Amino acid sequence: MNSPSSSNQPPKPIYFNRELSWLAFNQRVLQQAYSPEYPLLERMRYLSFVSTNLDEFFEIRVSGLIQQVDSGASYKSIDGLDAKQQLHAIIETTNKLVSEQYECWERALAPALKEEGIVFKTNKDFTPKELSWLETYFEKQIYPVLTPLAIDPAHPFPQLINKGLNILAWLSNPATEERERIMAVIPVPRILPRVIHIEETSSYVFLSDILRAFADRLFPGYTVEGAWEFRITRNSDLYFDEEEVENLLQKIEEELYKIRRGAAVRLEIRRDVDDGFLEQLLRAIHLQKEYVFRINGPLNLMRLFSAYDMIDRPDLKFPAFTPYLPAVLANAEVIFSAIAKEDILLHHPYESFAPVIDFVQQAARDPQVFAIKQTLYRTSGGSPIVEALKEASRNGKQVTVLVELKARFDEANNISWARQLEEVGVHVVYGLVGLKTHCKCCLVVRREGNDLVRYAHLGTGNYNVKTARSYTDLSLLTARQEITDEVADLFNTLTGFALAPYFQKLIVSPFNYHRLMQEYIKVETENAIEGKPARIVIKINSLSDRETIDNLYLASQAGVQVELIIRGICCLVPGVKGLSENITVRSILGRFLEHSRIYYFENADRDPRLYVGSGDWMPRNFFRRIEAIFPIDNQKLKHRIIDHYLFPVLKDNVKAQVLQGDLSYEDVQRKEGDQAFSIQKHLLEQALLDSQKPSTE
Repeated sequence: MNSPSSSNQPPKPIYFNRELSWLAFNQRVLQQAYSPEYPLLERMRYLSFVSTNLDEFFEIRVSGLIQQVDSGASYKSIDGLDAKQQLHAIIETTNKLVSEQYECWERALAPALKEEGIVFKTNKDFTPKELSWLETYFEKQIYPVLTPLAIDPAHPFPQLINKGLNILAWLSNPATEERERIMAVIPVPRILPRVIHIEETSSYVFLSDILRAFADRLFPGYTVEGAWEFRITRNSDLYFDEEEVENLLQKIEEELYKIRRGAAVRLEIRRDVDDGFLEQLLRAIHLQKEYVFRINGPLNLMRLFSAYDMIDRPDLKFPAFTPYLPAVLANAEVIFSAIAKEDILLHHPYESFAPVIDFVQQAARDPQVFAIKQTLYRTSGGSPIVEALKEASRNGKQVTVLVELKARFDEANNISWARQLEEVGVHVVYGLVGLKTHCKCCLVVRREGNDLVRYAHLGTGNYNVKTARSYTDLSLLTARQEITDEVADLFNTLTGFALAPYFQKLIVSPFNYHRLMQEYIKVETENAIEGKPARIVIKINSLSDRETIDNLYLASQAGVQVELIIRGICCLVPGVKGLSENITVRSILGRFLEHSRIYYFENADRDPRLYVGSGDWMPRNFFRRIEAIFPIDNQKLKHRIIDHYLFPVLKDNVKAQVLQGDLSYEDVQRKEGDQAFSIQKHLLEQALLDSQKPSTE
């Protein structure tokens, strides 16, 4: 990272590395596992998130950098590092992160769980009774589905699947005088549970510990000198030219099959593995030693997520919370009647996601509804949204669904949804070539008297019932014609041909999103120069677009107060004198995943510009995705978002952390007399109070 200039000229713009910024985010996820403010099992769940995040990071980001090095490409990141330099920094940082992650498990969480009577046993801890039970479990539930594989000239090293659990075994023949070094591998089927509860106890054991304890049963006559669990992470990105593909669905299915056996980019293996066997393994999977992570504890702590569901201890989890259903909808038999009266804003998960489901379900059953159009990026298993769309088609309505087949790691699920929908007559389309459809939109066309009236749902989050309980998102239900007409135009763009669609109210990438955001930043800059009030408050998940960052730097230099609330990646360096001293970046990690995107521009203290939508401030969102950003013009709703959510987020002094100029994050310092304030806790308490108020509707 360059140093600020000491001359009278404004310092040269500087940037954080995208990948290292992401790792800093995951470091903060790990910090949550240490937080005494969370119940113990919630801390364990946060620890599992660290592993899930790292899996995706290596599968996509690290694999892409390795490919750059292998191909000799000379691309540089926003901060000027080439691929080799980034990989070196990533591996160094990740090794520290993984070491801290296992230290958290071994020294903090596992002992604390033991004090609560929840014990995770290892081979050296089994009592004779537990060992007997585990032996029976192994013989009946595990052994029948295992296939040990010898490695010799007649049995080459097998092609092991991405992120699968495997055991590397060192065998010797006791009949020979010399201590032989025979290698074998045991691939473990994914159907087997990775965490097992020992019956009639409060003890749990990882599957890998059971396999190592009874590995000798798989090689009769041989001595097992050592057994080490390992896991290979492979390149999981999809590579194909959409313009050369005749059938996108079929091509993605083919690619999904291939990436299960993509190039290895990481090896996680038990720390005490024999060095000679490790070298053999690395040669077999064509991986350099620098991408090896020796693990001091249970392999793949992501498996703790399943243990969370297995352990019935409500006292060690967040208290149950039932989302609040606003009275305007609780008392409305027909949701369209309520929407026709006024725009309705929902703040999930504090307010229920049920009205969004009702919106689609009622449309499916309402004889006055003629057509439904819907985007699906990620949705949940057994999705009531998908079932309602199928029902609508069976009821004779025209149903068009845009399924994004390229939603990363949900490709297989979305192919399944697409086929199910097509089977009942839904028109399924896959969006525009070269672009991912990331916007969250649903449009309903309804006959009312002699008119056809449109109703729309626009949101910041996916149509996913599961994540709607744990992600903070905003939903707008509206019948305003100036909005619904443009939502209709958006769907026509997605299903037909439109080189330059025109949107006046909506902001839609890649057509006008980047341009308008830059214009609004520049307006605030000009206002500051002219001595008018100027302020920008942006809540997004990631910021990495260089032009946007540069314009924010110019705004800061002009005196604009820029307050960024960014959960994850941030390549902007705040607080640099003469460059970004008027910019603050804060991040909140709490019980819920902060996912909503809100864009506030003060507009010289006239009527502020307020938008909500699906897009972050990254090149992919500006130029390679379809994003829908919608205005909040209703003064009541605008006041609600600004004064009851967006600005109070800036007052959080419990879970908020502030980004520093060295890419570290520091807790917000409370001044003397300041009361502790957590925005998520505040909104939970407010939702509970609202749910207890008598309805006046």
